[in-house]
Amino acid sequence: MEEQDREDNKSRNVASRVKILVAFIVLVGALGYFSFLAFKGATVYYYTVSEIMVEPATVEGKMVRVSGKLVPDSFSRAEDSTVAHFMLTDGDKIMPAIHNGVLPDLFFNEHSEIILEGSHAPQHAFDSQNVIVKCPSKYVAIADEEEDS
Repeated sequence: MEEQDREDNKSRNVASRVKILVAFIVLVGALGYFSFLAFKGATVYYYTVSEIMVEPATVEGKMVRVSGKLVPDSFSRAEDSTVAHFMLTDGDKIMPAIHNGVLPDLFFNEHSEIILEGSHAPQHAFDSQNVIVKCPSKYVAIADEEEDS
């Protein structure tokens, strides 16, 4: 009788360990899956001006990002308007863009990298909904100052 109780306890222990192991595997799998979904949604690729110029129009409702620098003397905005017209370049090609809204102060810095988020249609200006300006590197500014000396 005692021997049968020991075997019953062993089989219960094995069964509970298997249940715990299966629950752990399911939990780790679910966490991995949700992490993958979170990071996949958080990563956003952006095009250069040259790359976006050869791309077809963006699907309605989808936003793309394009990176470049402001072409000097290309910015214009009508008085009492929030609609800005300007050109963006990657050094090879130039693309017209329109943004309706407030622009960050560093937008006009010649060393700043500008990332526009919006919709693209070939043969039309890029319709920007959001402007992100990457701060210029202090090393770029120092190098330019040394060149001017």
